[in-house]
Amino acid sequence: MLEPGLSGGIIAAGEGSRLRQAGWAVPKPMVPVAGVPLIESAIRNFVAAGITRLSIIVNEQERDCAAWVRGRFPELDLRLTVKTTASSLESFREVVGGPGGGRMLVSTVDAWCRAADFRRFVEAALRRPREATVLAVTPLVADEKPLGAVVDALGRITALGVESPALVTAGVYLLSERVRRIEPPAGLGRLREHLAWLLESGEPMYGDVIETVVDVDRAEDVALAEALAARAS
Repeated sequence: MLEPGLSGGIIAAGEGSRLRQAGWAVPKPMVPVAGVPLIESAIRNFVAAGITRLSIIVNEQERDCAAWVRGRFPELDLRLTVKTTASSLESFREVVGGPGGGRMLVSTVDAWCRAADFRRFVEAALRRPREATVLAVTPLVADEKPLGAVVDALGRITALGVESPALVTAGVYLLSERVRRIEPPAGLGRLREHLAWLLESGEPMYGDVIETVVDVDRAEDVALAEALAARAS
C-alpha cells in the first residue's frame, strides 16, 4: 500500500549538452525514447507507482517544456519550477526543499526505466526504515562516470564512489523528511557529493535494485533504452 502523502520530485534542469552535440535539437527532457519524451516517461513512472503530487524543476531554456507538461498532465498536482541552477545539488535542493512534509521519492529525468521496474523499487524502498535514505542501484553499468555502490547482505549501503563497481546508483532516491531538510556543507557542488557526505555522516542508507535503468546522456544511451523498451513490449 502506498504511503499516505508520499510526494515525488523530478530533476530536469540539466543542459543535456552531449545529446545536443549528438544532434537532438529539443531540450533534454523532451528527448524521446521509443517515441515518448524522457519527462513523460518519468512522470508516468510516478503515476504507475501511485504518486500524483510532483515537484519538477526545469531550466530557463526549457519554459516550453514546463508548459507542455502542464498541458499533458492537467490531472496531476504539479509544482513546476523554472530555474537555471549552478549544479545538480542546487536542483535537488530546489525540488526536495519545497512545501509539504513527509518522505519524498525523487528521480532524475534521464533515469530511464520501465514503469513496472520503477514501481517495484518504490514498493521495496517503502519497506525500509522510515528514517533511512534509499537509493536505487543497478548492475547495468552504462555510464561514463558511474557512482559505484557497495551494498551488504542486509541491503545497507556501506560505500559510495568505489571503482569497478558491481552496482551503480541509478538516479532514483527515497528521502526521509529529515534528509529533505538537511543543509549540506558549503563547497559541495554535485548531488553525488551530497550523498557521499550523508553516508559518511552516519545517515542510514539502503540500496534496492532496478535491474535495467539507463542514464540517458548520450546517443548510445538512447539506443540502449529503446532496445530495452522494445524488449519489454
